Amino acid sequence: MDEVFKALADPSRRRLLDSLNAADGQTLGQLCAGLDMARQSVSKHLAVLEVATLITTVWRGREKLHYLNAVPINAIADRWINRYSRAHTRALADLKTALEQPLVTTVTKPEFVYTTFIKTTPERLWQALTDPAFTAQYWGVTFETDWKQGSPMTWKLRDVTMTDPAQVVLESDPHRRLSFTWHTITAEFAADQKMGDELIQKLSSERRSKVTFEIEPQGEIVKLTVVHDGVDPGSTLLEMVSQGWPALLSSLKTLLETGEPLPD
Repeated sequence: MDEVFKALADPSRRRLLDSLNAADGQTLGQLCAGLDMARQSVSKHLAVLEVATLITTVWRGREKLHYLNAVPINAIADRWINRYSRAHTRALADLKTALEQPLVTTVTKPEFVYTTFIKTTPERLWQALTDPAFTAQYWGVTFETDWKQGSPMTWKLRDVTMTDPAQVVLESDPHRRLSFTWHTITAEFAADQKMGDELIQKLSSERRSKVTFEIEPQGEIVKLTVVHDGVDPGSTLLEMVSQGWPALLSSLKTLLETGEPLPD
């Protein structure tokens, strides 16, 4: 947590966070253009923010995109906000609120990016992402697939089964990287989720998205980065999953670290 406070203490780094909050997923060049700072200075500040895990990065070809990561802010809030008066913590609380907004305002490519750190192994995390015995506990869904690239996937949520030729495994590198297309919004799924006709129509008109899990071992912990993309600007589905992923991943983390998922 010392790294987080150190990173937030510098006004230039707070300006970078503000810039990403206004337009997430920026390259180094875009961040430099929006701020009166030299490229080398911005790079150094970004490195400090990345060490503090206040930002996370994703490579798109030769471009490195930068995203806000609200996890450290949540940790600070949980530990400190309730211990001191609001007057002493107003600025931090406002930053926490800003960082927790759904990350759907990117000017480069609409997507959701989230990084968390779990005390586990890459093998155990891979099992939690693919084994129905695990996914049913923290996600409430199970998958029928052999987890090979190009293989079809069937999603099951309670009594709802979602099968579609476009539901496939896109990438499968055990213990390192997993990517697959998102499920179809079927009539049965919509009924189970109590969706209204207007919402169903919006979701049905959007193109199919995909989710990618990147697993990186870091000593006794594992860094998990989740990217949900492949959507159009203003996507209704992206707004929905951006609210759902943090809770789901928190439950995954709790399950792996304590043996029990978060309560529903």
